[in-house]
Amino acid sequence: MLTTFKKFFRKDTADHPFAAVAVDMHSHVLPGIDDGADTLEKSLGMIAALSELGYRKLILTPHIMGDFYRNTPAGIREQLALVQTAVKERGWEMKLDCAAEYYLDEWFLGKIQNEEPLLSFGDNYVLIETSFINEPLNFKEIIFALKAAGYTPVLAHPERYSYLYNRFDALLEMQDTGTLFQININALSGYYSQAAKKVAEKLIDLKLVHFIGTDAHHIRHLDILPKAAASPYFKKALALPLRNPQL
Repeated sequence: MLTTFKKFFRKDTADHPFAAVAVDMHSHVLPGIDDGADTLEKSLGMIAALSELGYRKLILTPHIMGDFYRNTPAGIREQLALVQTAVKERGWEMKLDCAAEYYLDEWFLGKIQNEEPLLSFGDNYVLIETSFINEPLNFKEIIFALKAAGYTPVLAHPERYSYLYNRFDALLEMQDTGTLFQININALSGYYSQAAKKVAEKLIDLKLVHFIGTDAHHIRHLDILPKAAASPYFKKALALPLRNPQL
């Protein structure tokens, strides 16, 4: 029998640093479909922890990769319904929705060209990611196809792509295509690397960040968030016109 996780829930979250963010639009909380939570119990533990941090809505974004995580919109919505039911049964006040984190590969471009509906969030935003070490050769082609199909691309964690380190102009070129940027909050704590931290800070300084997300795969990622929130750059990020609260 699943625990109720009542110990995580507090009513005094209004002054918590993450209450201003309000909506986490990047996480891997849905159980058993990617490298995130692998059981419903772990999913519920993460949701409870996010509620305690002050979040009021979660947009759950499992990976979709043509050769690895072959998730479908139907399958993702099915898992979302499972978690929504469990949250409702426990009387928790947390809004849940889903989208996906699409890997830029030939399968993804094929989905767009075949006019397959994509899982988007907010104002038709589509969360995308690339290899961490290899630059995608068809980035501009994919972005053009996405925009032509009526979507707005949001690049997940641009600070984590090592092929862009010491190539900040390439990041600016990506944004010039109409791509929005989402940084991972934990990057501000140095969790990924000092290089990722520096890129995230520079993006904040230049006001090039549109969303911030947890990218939480497990409870340990959530345990680090308070350290990231203590960073002066987290406060600078909150001063930007972030789109999270409008989702």
